[in-house]
Amino acid sequence: MAEKEFINIASYLPKMAKQMPDAPAVIVQKGFKYSTCSFKDLGEQSDAAAHGLESRGIKRGMRAVLMVKPSHDFFALTFALFKIGAVPVMIDPGIGIKNLKKCLEEAEPEAFIGIPKAHLARIIFGWGKSTIKILVLAGGHVGQGGKGPYQMVRTRGDETAAILFTSGNTGISKGAVYTHGIFDAQVKYLHSVFGISPGEKDLATFPLFALFGPALGMTAIIPDMDAGRPAQADPKKIVHAIRTFNATNMFASPALISKVGRYGQERGIKLFSLKRVLSAGAPARPDDLERFSKILTPGVEIFTPYGATEALPVSNIGSRTILTETRKQTEQGKGNCVGRPVPGMEIKIIKTTDDPISSWSDGLLLPAGEIGEIAVKGPVVTRCYYNREEATALAKIPASNNKEVYHRMGDVGYLDESGRVWFCGRKSHRVETGQGTLFTLPCEAVFNVHPSVFRTALVGVEKEPVLCVELENGVSPGEREKIRAELIAQGAAYPHTSKIKTVLFHPSFPVDIRHNAKIHREKLALWAERKLS
Repeated sequence: MAEKEFINIASYLPKMAKQMPDAPAVIVQKGFKYSTCSFKDLGEQSDAAAHGLESRGIKRGMRAVLMVKPSHDFFALTFALFKIGAVPVMIDPGIGIKNLKKCLEEAEPEAFIGIPKAHLARIIFGWGKSTIKILVLAGGHVGQGGKGPYQMVRTRGDETAAILFTSGNTGISKGAVYTHGIFDAQVKYLHSVFGISPGEKDLATFPLFALFGPALGMTAIIPDMDAGRPAQADPKKIVHAIRTFNATNMFASPALISKVGRYGQERGIKLFSLKRVLSAGAPARPDDLERFSKILTPGVEIFTPYGATEALPVSNIGSRTILTETRKQTEQGKGNCVGRPVPGMEIKIIKTTDDPISSWSDGLLLPAGEIGEIAVKGPVVTRCYYNREEATALAKIPASNNKEVYHRMGDVGYLDESGRVWFCGRKSHRVETGQGTLFTLPCEAVFNVHPSVFRTALVGVEKEPVLCVELENGVSPGEREKIRAELIAQGAAYPHTSKIKTVLFHPSFPVDIRHNAKIHREKLALWAERKLS
């Protein structure tokens, strides 16, 4: 095989181990104590794990479920699987037991690597009974199968590297097929778009993103928190980890940005070491960005890259632009600006349809300013879902050269005259009324500025738009009628919200576990229907 064809994300690790052997690669926080693993040690541990896994029968192309908590083992085992050329199957445990079993059936894994708790769950719930043949208990003994450097398999760029399941928060959880080329492109984007360089320290609150740290020569600091429930994290521990190791980068969900920002502002905390903050997974509220910005060094930005499991990053925008320019337009119902495409990515707006599109045509395109489906093409776009041909047909459009695909993001939005992308909500959440189609984010933003409102959600009940409202803490039930009248008057000031006349107050919106921000509008729609019947 030609040298230029060899691409494997694990190949970055020996390079970094050679360049900076004694620098910390992974730091794991437990309470307010820490354990550290150097780049040299991580390289050796992953080599030993690769020998051990291979001795147990795990080989190139084999799908292996990995259920290990964020830890030194997690990094060593993941890089070991990449070195072997095996295909780790990653599933967010937050999707629930029932969905976990379904995902494992779809992935058809032959191996299961996990902590004791994961193996117990596997036995109790019958995960992967028909396909799993190799069982590995995670721990130091995994590396007893061999010593010395492991000869990494020379994988191709188009070879399957991993299957990453989507969260299922806005639809059925599906296994996105990642190639080594996609992972490599993501590493390069993180370096070029965000200026991340070797020697930096990353507070990584999301395990999959944490893997990019050592590949970029960054120390991955794993905080003591449940990565699946960031809204429940202890902000004191997060701040302690940042300050103890002078973290330069932080990747966090909007829920964690909100929690740490409130904690920091209340106590006058400043996080001087951070050079940048990345927040992804759900739209970040401008007030949360503003609050968090105040605990950073002036000029340091919070970037909110747009993307999905199937394609990330797609576009990027910083808090400075949001707070000084686009916020006002968002509050007037123009949608959320998610910035410009990152170099090499194409973003198109096409006519909205729920049907498959068999081939790309420029006739699908909509002009600037018109809301439609967001479709993207580029080096980080996955080509298919594993074992889901129907879902692949619905989400992918073969490009005219037939070598690439456009991924339909499942979102609606538009391009402005300067080429920036504006996000207007999920396609499946659009509300068809007798007077036309309403989109969630442009409508909800108009009402979210009310001082007594925490958040709103637009749903449809028998072709009528209904605004569900969750009030801020401390607002008394006696104020509801006054607030309802004010919200209806607020909506009347804009053409797209003037027809919204029904307002229902909900005690606490059903939201996703991970981001605590993605509202389960389908559940709210059923609730609204019952309330109005």
